[in-house]
Amino acid sequence: MKEQISQVIMGKDDTVELLMNAFINQGHVLLESVPGTGKTMLAKAVAKSVEGDFQRIQFTPDVLPSDVSGIQYFNPKDQEFEMRVGPVLTNVLLADEINRATPRTQSALLEVMEEKQVTIDGETVGIPQPFIVIATQNPVESQQGTFDLPEAQMDRFFMKLDLGYPSFADEQRMMREHRETNPLDTLQAMLTKDQLKQFQEDVQSVYVSDVIETYILSIVQQTRQHQDVDVGVSPRGTLAFMRAAQGRAAIQGRDYVTPEDVKTMAPYVLPHRLVLSLDGATLKSQDDVLQEALEAVEVPAEYGVHPS
Repeated sequence: MKEQISQVIMGKDDTVELLMNAFINQGHVLLESVPGTGKTMLAKAVAKSVEGDFQRIQFTPDVLPSDVSGIQYFNPKDQEFEMRVGPVLTNVLLADEINRATPRTQSALLEVMEEKQVTIDGETVGIPQPFIVIATQNPVESQQGTFDLPEAQMDRFFMKLDLGYPSFADEQRMMREHRETNPLDTLQAMLTKDQLKQFQEDVQSVYVSDVIETYILSIVQQTRQHQDVDVGVSPRGTLAFMRAAQGRAAIQGRDYVTPEDVKTMAPYVLPHRLVLSLDGATLKSQDDVLQEALEAVEVPAEYGVHPS
């Protein structure tokens, strides 16, 4: 999948691997980067590489919650109400420019992201599995016409990724590859839904030792006790942290988690879950606080981290 997607998004193999980690952990991803770096194209490329349905919502201030979840409408022909589920009834949902939607519309995604179901006029509809939300937002836009995601919604994203600019060589290759054709049109499904479901089951059996559990929890506790943090990592974040480390171990071909897995995944899983104090936010970023938390916790030795 990395090889195929690299034909569309140059030089982002690490990001694609992180997206695969989220997929096998049934986690949602927030892509945040400056405009034009390929956030939407990357989401489309990943969706096309996984067999299944794909839906896209272009969020704007006038999008209503019912445009996301669906409605009960009156069918004059049959003289009765019928349910029409919205674009959330899919396998991969691209929520494009999610911060342009009003808070009321953003909240329509809360239930489906956490519970894998949607309620329409009191009737609950299950969402087919696998189900992944890939949301994008531009951090540099003016506040006019945009609405920051609340902490409760940020916590529901398994990872937050920043694409950043490509290197000189990668951008030059992009110019050549996109000169006459759009490589996105040639992508094929590399994983079936059944394969992805199997990976989702397999990753849960990756061994997490007591030593690694203690290391993960110690980092989480540091974020809660940090002087510049008002709200630290939640228990949901703790579980996401553990699962991300399991996912990295599985992708690396191991059946046990190492301290390196934990340290590698921390910057993608934890910072967006931190709410800094007013004074802290003026001096440090969420990434700075996480780095201090990591430095404050002793890294355990490799001994005892894998099954005996």
